[in-house]
Amino acid sequence: MLRLRSVLILSKLNTLQSKRFEALSSFNSFHHDSSNQSPFNVAIFWDLDNKPPNSFPPYDAAVRLKAVASTFGVVRYMVAYANRHAFSYVPSAVREQRKERKLLNHLENRGVVARVEPYLCRVCGRRFYNNEKLINHFEQIHEREQAKRLNQIESARGKRRVKLVGKFAMKMDKYRNAVRDVLTPKVGYGLGDELKRAGYWVRMVSDKPQAADTALRNHIVDMMDKRRVGCVVLVSDDSDFVDVLREAKLRCLKTVVVGDSNDGVLKRTADAGFSWKEVMLGKAKKEGASVVGRWKDRDILKRLEWTYNPEMEKKEHGLDGEVDFEIDDREIIEGAYGKDDNFMQEKDSCAWWELDSDLRSSKSH
Repeated sequence: MLRLRSVLILSKLNTLQSKRFEALSSFNSFHHDSSNQSPFNVAIFWDLDNKPPNSFPPYDAAVRLKAVASTFGVVRYMVAYANRHAFSYVPSAVREQRKERKLLNHLENRGVVARVEPYLCRVCGRRFYNNEKLINHFEQIHEREQAKRLNQIESARGKRRVKLVGKFAMKMDKYRNAVRDVLTPKVGYGLGDELKRAGYWVRMVSDKPQAADTALRNHIVDMMDKRRVGCVVLVSDDSDFVDVLREAKLRCLKTVVVGDSNDGVLKRTADAGFSWKEVMLGKAKKEGASVVGRWKDRDILKRLEWTYNPEMEKKEHGLDGEVDFEIDDREIIEGAYGKDDNFMQEKDSCAWWELDSDLRSSKSH
């Protein structure tokens, strides 16, 4: 019985040790599997009130930002929040261009400057040698036609609405492509339209203080609650979003911040941070691959961490209630070699300094 118990103990210990060695030796296989895992669902949340693309064209900035976010996973959501003041902002470069255009129109009207090639209307094809005449033609004819088409679509319902959308689709696209070069926006410089053209969902909020921050924060929390994203890319330098980033990290989400503040609290809290200059120059996209590699290595090390829990080990390997580990080593030896080994113990019971001859002589007397 003792021999059976000892053999069972040794076999269980060997299985435990072999499984631990297998976990350590399979590090490379874990790393290979992690590279084939499905990528994160990435969501871009842009605080336009705090971080508008002042020094860069809005469309180019939006496209490059999406390219950087795509290195972390699949970009599923792109959201931008701002109030009307952010959309009415005009950069200094755009203001200078408008001043130059206004001066050139004045010189053309007075006949001081003559244009070699005429201005071409991209909707109807008419030609004008004066820019202001082209603008008046576009506003009086094509802009009114576009307004009529929109009114017809809005007033229609059901199948008629679908037919009208299909009927006016080509004309409306042609108008949108032409109006971008002819008409100067009265408010802003096309920030909302450019972001929409890049695929972003743009939302204008009220003019109340912190309205955009509150709406953006609630949107991020809602996405986390519904478990739709694995990586959050926040474009802001506002320290009010620190709690949201910390909450995202507690939920094991990856966090990336894009802003101009190099030593800000947001970048210290997030897993990675980039500046607008790095995004526009392509440096952030190159570093994105190394950031993802560090994330994967960190996840693998967490999975390989092992802590000894005796209760869990007994339950996993079926040792609970079957074998008592508090067995004397003497019982294991007796069970493994049998009771015949008692002779060796009796023979070695005398002191080591006593010689065999002395022992025999004492027994003879």
